[in-house]
Amino acid sequence: MTVPSVSFEFFPPKSLEGSFRLWDCVNTLAPLDPSFVSVTYGAGGTTRQLTHEAVTTIHKTSGLNVAAHLTCVDATKAETLQIAQSYADAGVRELVALRGDAPKGASKFTAHPEGFDSSVSLISALADMDAFNIRVGAYPEKHPEAADQAADIAFLKRKIDAGASSAITQFFFEADTFFRFRDACVKAGIDAPIIPGILPVENWAGTQRFAKQCGTHIPQVIQDAFANATRDGTTDLLATAVATELCDDLLQGGVEDLHFYTLNRPELTRDVCHALGVTPKVRLQNVA
Repeated sequence: MTVPSVSFEFFPPKSLEGSFRLWDCVNTLAPLDPSFVSVTYGAGGTTRQLTHEAVTTIHKTSGLNVAAHLTCVDATKAETLQIAQSYADAGVRELVALRGDAPKGASKFTAHPEGFDSSVSLISALADMDAFNIRVGAYPEKHPEAADQAADIAFLKRKIDAGASSAITQFFFEADTFFRFRDACVKAGIDAPIIPGILPVENWAGTQRFAKQCGTHIPQVIQDAFANATRDGTTDLLATAVATELCDDLLQGGVEDLHFYTLNRPELTRDVCHALGVTPKVRLQNVA
């Protein structure tokens, strides 16, 4: 089996305890030599400053290739591009450009009167800066707001054509879901890499909520297995097995890169990576 290239998503801390958890997550997963790590943006841009602080600190102290999430929500074009410029000034060369979720309490995304109206316009402006490798999001089971998958894939192509180099998918539970999506993207003329997003199930109730929000189908066999595992207290063992099997199926189908949504809980992701043959590597860092 081919050993994959891996990458990890973190979210910025909102408390002292959260800060310790983030740094524990970084320290646990950094030895696996990820191709990049990303730091999310809260709904409605609520963690804009926290994201910036986390990205720049990880970049300076860990030696990791860090990608900052950047969204269109609740900011003017000038403010958004200033944030991007501050990343460039700090030496950050990776961005994940997203439209962003609606602010808490709002039913849908509404563009700022002086802001970017879509991820496509944001990507185009970032590409004009010629300072970043730009990644974007993709939905293998279509975005909840898309009319259908064909329209969703057409929009993904617009994002790639605007200047994005690759896409990272929302999480899913069956390899065939990804393969069908990948084939449809190729048929639509998308030749950029599409990286599958993997969510090791750290919290089953939370995962079900996430799935409902983003339109991810949970097969009945998975629902039954986690119901039994929750009763028996074996959810971590099941989560590791399910994620490892999914990743193995993807690798057998030609996938070379995997992106893990860690939720700042590194143990399951680490265990899955180890099962796939991704082992710690010696890292030399500045300690002065």
